[in-house]
Amino acid sequence: MRVDLLDPPAYSLPYDHALAAALAAQGARVRLLTSRFAYGDPPAPEGYERAEAFYRRAFGPAGSPLRALSKRAEHPLDALRYRRRASADICHYQWLVLPRLDLALLPRRPVVLTLHDPLPSAGRSPLAGRAFRRVAAVVVLSQAAREQVIAEHGLDPARVHVIAHGAFLPPPDAETARLPPELEDSGEPVVLAYGLIRPYKGIPTLIDAWRGIGGAQLWVVGRAMMDTGGLFAAAPAGVRLVPRFVSAAEEAALFHRADLIVLPYERGGRYGFSGVLATALGYGKAVVMSDLPSLREVAALGAARLVAPGDADALRAAMAELVADAAGRAALAARAASAARGQYSWQAAARATLELYERVAGW
Repeated sequence: MRVDLLDPPAYSLPYDHALAAALAAQGARVRLLTSRFAYGDPPAPEGYERAEAFYRRAFGPAGSPLRALSKRAEHPLDALRYRRRASADICHYQWLVLPRLDLALLPRRPVVLTLHDPLPSAGRSPLAGRAFRRVAAVVVLSQAAREQVIAEHGLDPARVHVIAHGAFLPPPDAETARLPPELEDSGEPVVLAYGLIRPYKGIPTLIDAWRGIGGAQLWVVGRAMMDTGGLFAAAPAGVRLVPRFVSAAEEAALFHRADLIVLPYERGGRYGFSGVLATALGYGKAVVMSDLPSLREVAALGAARLVAPGDADALRAAMAELVADAAGRAALAARAASAARGQYSWQAAARATLELYERVAGW
């Protein structure tokens, strides 16, 4: 089976790479069609082809409004070019950049669409189900997301399928990888908050919750997409910030070193799974995270501790307890590792995805 995976903006390269490699390992001929990733080298393809087919003329500094504007201007032409040339048995879109336009310009091939997060609406109402008329199947990453997608867009439930996000396993050299040079490791237990720093990530709540916790380090690592100056200037002892994208090797070192991963996400309209959670599972790490519907299924396996979103006192209590309880962390970590080998493995995701492709293509 010939499969095109499309991620024009390169929003989820680790996910794209892992899924493409897992599909290829099960016999699919996979092309990943994306754009140049501006923050480092993408993973090397493993058994699949990768082509930078989008935004080849984009200009401006990475992350700048100028670059975003140039990409949006180029996008319709790139979408039209792909529509004319598409020949795969399945065209599997990971992201829609301009949803209404993209859905109107889908190729005349069987199309699968993964919704990682709610579609951007620019202040308009959600897309009606008829906008998806040329999408044969929609994939979401949790049962909670399935219910929300069906309710938001009025989609036929039979067309919306849950396929779990695979766990990101450590690279072979994770144990010898070096931490970001900005960090000074005191040797005390490490609580790691990782990923893009956005308003919904709950970092102010996390900083507040850290007050009063001693004998441990809190590392907050990721590109800042909000003003963090005042927040970290007044942070309590033990807090360290690395406000940038880190390399794959640095990421490996961070997760290998961490004793506890924290995801203090706030309530909001997002329903996608968390790549940080997928990485924590793969590394077999204990997790404390907000009790959000899209994340709750992992906690049901005993692989994470839940706290109420935005509740600094509850978060403080959970972190303090697990920092002091190595056995409790080990129990959570063991269940996380088990989930990564089972229902959250990329092999399981690839099998389910191929079965969906075969139904959609009529094989």
